Amino acid sequence: MTRTMIKEKLSEEAVAIFREKVFDFYRDNRRSFPWRETTDRYAVMVSEIMLQQTQAERVREKFKAWMERFPDTWSLAMASQREVLTLWSGLGYNSRGQRLQACAKMIVERYDGIVPASPLELITLPGIGEYTCRSIPVFADNLGVAAVDTNVRRILIHEFCLPEETPKADIQSLAEILLPEGRSRDWHNALMDYGAQYLTSRRTGIRPLTKQSKFQGSKRWYRGRLLKELVAAEYMTLDEAEEKYGSCPWGLTEIIAGLVREGLVEETDNLGPQGGKVLRIRDDQYH
Repeated sequence: MTRTMIKEKLSEEAVAIFREKVFDFYRDNRRSFPWRETTDRYAVMVSEIMLQQTQAERVREKFKAWMERFPDTWSLAMASQREVLTLWSGLGYNSRGQRLQACAKMIVERYDGIVPASPLELITLPGIGEYTCRSIPVFADNLGVAAVDTNVRRILIHEFCLPEETPKADIQSLAEILLPEGRSRDWHNALMDYGAQYLTSRRTGIRPLTKQSKFQGSKRWYRGRLLKELVAAEYMTLDEAEEKYGSCPWGLTEIIAGLVREGLVEETDNLGPQGGKVLRIRDDQYH
């Protein structure tokens, strides 16, 4: 269904009523977060990547600590991966922290440290997808584009009685029609609060397109535990890793190989008296 077809089926009155409903809720229930108090594009980028699959309340203090230590792309690009992962600890998916640093390095190289404002440029950066390439300039620059995440998708499906299998392109077209001119930042903040506090997944029964698997005892859990220990220590011998995580049902060798392949960990010879192989955080600092 094209944008024109959706617009023909949607009356101006229906659009106005929906906007008023969302803004009325926002007026009375607006949440306060530190990333909403800035229009700095780098700070917004950090918050948007931190908020991927992580609840806002968990991000609040992490965001403050991150911005104190890495206030711009240059400081993040120059940091060691160990320090980046240490500060990221508690947000889950350590590869997101790694990609955020890779993103900063690329921005320093390509754009002299200034985060680009164009969605077409942003989407070429590590860890920036279809939603984030729009949400960054929406919240930083009030850019008049529609950014559709899980919350927005759920709201539109429920409020406009759409099938859950409605194609992404149709949801995007509807979101663009509903976007009030000149109020992109406020509108998206209002939608986020409406979806997070009122029109929740539990209330609507509308499931996200992707569902996280059980974390405790999962492959991701073992990866996180091992990586956390390596961040805290200078190194860990393979024998120590085997002793602690050898019972992992997902295969310790496979987990280590994945961490090495992703550039999070390196496996090197132990130069100490014990010999053998050791694991350590890979630190290729930017110069």
